[in-house]
This record gives sequence, C-alpha cells and structure tokens, in this order.
Amino acid sequence: MLSEKSCPVIEATLPVIAGRIAEITPKFYDRLFTAHPELLDGMFSRANQNNGTQQRALAGSIAAFASHLIANPGTLPEAVLSRIAHKHAALGIPESGYPIVYEHLFAAIAEDLGDAATPEVVEAWTEVYWLMADALIKIERGLYARQANDEMWTPWRVTAKEAAGVGSITFRLTPANDTPVTRATPGQYVSVRVRLDDGLSQARQYSLSDLVDSLTDRVFTTKLDEGGEVSPHLHRSVMVGDVVELSNPYGDIEFDDSDGPIVLATAGIGCTPSASILQSLAQRASDRRVLVLHAEQRAENWALGHQMRSAVEQLPNADLQLWLEEAATETGAESGFMDLEGVALPTGAKLFLCGPVPFMRSIRSQAISAGIPATDIHYEVFGPDVWLAA
Repeated sequence: MLSEKSCPVIEATLPVIAGRIAEITPKFYDRLFTAHPELLDGMFSRANQNNGTQQRALAGSIAAFASHLIANPGTLPEAVLSRIAHKHAALGIPESGYPIVYEHLFAAIAEDLGDAATPEVVEAWTEVYWLMADALIKIERGLYARQANDEMWTPWRVTAKEAAGVGSITFRLTPANDTPVTRATPGQYVSVRVRLDDGLSQARQYSLSDLVDSLTDRVFTTKLDEGGEVSPHLHRSVMVGDVVELSNPYGDIEFDDSDGPIVLATAGIGCTPSASILQSLAQRASDRRVLVLHAEQRAENWALGHQMRSAVEQLPNADLQLWLEEAATETGAESGFMDLEGVALPTGAKLFLCGPVPFMRSIRSQAISAGIPATDIHYEVFGPDVWLAA
C-alpha cells in the first residue's frame, strides 16, 4: 500500500511523470547500457531497443502501476504484475537487477525533471518503484521455484524445421542434455536464445504451438521479422541438428481444465498459443464449447491453419470462423477484418486474445460490449507489453 505521505505527491505528479516518461526511459536505457553493456548479451533485445518497444513497455508498466495505486488504495494490479514477472523470469532477470535499474532510472528522472525532481518527489516515486519491484520479486521467486531445474538456459537440438504458411517456420526440438525438463501448460511460451554472427547472444519469446505436456520435445512456430535479429537467424542459419538454448516455459495465460466455454480470437502469427490450447483439448477429447475466431491477410498465410482445423474437427463442440483481409475465396470465410457483430459468443465464455495490439484492443472492446466481463478476457503480447503504454 502506498503511504499516506506519498499518495498525494504521486497523485499530483503522476500527470507530469506519465507525460515525461517516454523521454525519461530512453535516457534510462542509455545510462543502463553504458554502465552495464553486458546486459545486451542475451538479456535485453537490441531490436526492441532500436524500435522503441522496450522503452514504451517500461513507461506503460510504471504509469499503470502508479495509476492503480492511486485509484485502488490497498491493492496491487495483479494481472499487470503477473504478466511482467513471467516476461522477466523467461529472461532470467535476477533480484540483483532491481537496484541497478533503480539507480539508473532515477538518475534519468533527475536529469529530465531537473529542479522539479525535489527530494519529496524522488522519495515518493522511490516508494512506488520498490512497491512494484518487491511485488515482482515475490512473484518471480515463485515462478522459479516451480521449475523442474534451476537452470536459466538449457540446450535443445532441432529435430525438424517445417514450413508453416507464408513466411513462418515450425521448429521441433528435443533436449540436448539430461537437465530435468519442466512440463509446460497450453498457451505458454519459451525464450529462445541464439548466438549471432557478431558474437552477441539475443533472446526472443515464442509461444509453444503444439502439444505442450511432453517432457521430450518442444515445438514453436515463428514468423520471419526482417526488423528483428532472432527470427532471421532462426529461419536462415539454424538447421536440423543444430543446438539452441531454451528457457523453462512461462506465460500467465491460465488455461484451466474446467468445462466452461472458451473463445480463442487470434490474428496472424498470434494463432500459436491458441494452436497449443486446441491440441491439448483434442488430445483429451474435450467436449467443451469452443469457438475459434481467426483473422489473416490471405488464407495461405495462416501458419497453423491445417493443425488448427484438424483439432477443431476432432472436438464435438467446436466451431471455427475465419476472416480474410483480401477477398475471401474460401467457403465460409468472411471478407475484411474480424468483427464480433453477429457472432454468437457462448454465454459465460472466457476469451483468449493474441495478435497485433490494435487487433486485440478492438476485439476486447467489442467483446466487452457483447457482455463478456473484462476479468474473463486474457491476452498475450509477443515481446514487450506495449498495450500498457497506451
């Protein structure tokens, strides 16, 4: 809980800090990487630094956390914290990193605000920072404790590399040593770390895209991102027989074993977590009511279309609806962007979203208008969570 002393200071300065944080965060990262360049070797993404998504995600998380403390005294934004903690754990961010971040973040705040960064303001925002940091550390300790091993990275050998739609590839891997394997749950992701040609390691999170409860393999599907560093390396340089490093599985999408109805709404490569959920349901011959909604530019782009259609066909109470941006020639496909108007959403359904952030914002708003409570809507953002920054 934010102290009575700090609460009015945060309330008064939140508009200023929130308004300036987009300028503060680049200064923070410049300071951080100047002092600790090793953090760019396998932990922080150079691509996300260059395109600004990491800065926007940090800005959004701090502003969202402080706003919650003001609007909801005595509580913490559990969903926000859980999502961040899973991302941190998937990159092996240690507790010792939080004092380092504090040092350089608050130096950047002081640099940007100048005389406005009074001792009173700094003290209040320090309290906000450590409330957030301590909450994240607690969650991350719990996440690490659940794993079957205490290794951040373990070697996995590529056993298959399969084309998946236009511009996407599915990788199948098996353990390359005898480290105990953590069992994953549907909808989770792993970090994949590779060493690039310049000798630096870079990591990226990819959702598991097939059956996930096996202890002998991992499967993920990645779309080529020419602006990134990891997917081009995976697509062009990693071959069958090569070894890459994987993290333990993480992700706060809690897909339970209840019998309640679910709606899976995805766009593009965002279909990957839904694909693993569908495979899990098909494996168990589930009779749950399942509505699968997917959007693509063209039918041939759908990376896991065959797999997902097959799973839907195996489920007695599952239906699929497809939207294609370009003129739909497939039987039953809608033309244009996904629109929930006219879609019969199951009563009491939980909605799982994954895809570009503008798509998820739109579908979330439509779903709420259609009567799905916000608490029953779950989403996954690939990379830094820039949704918060909005």
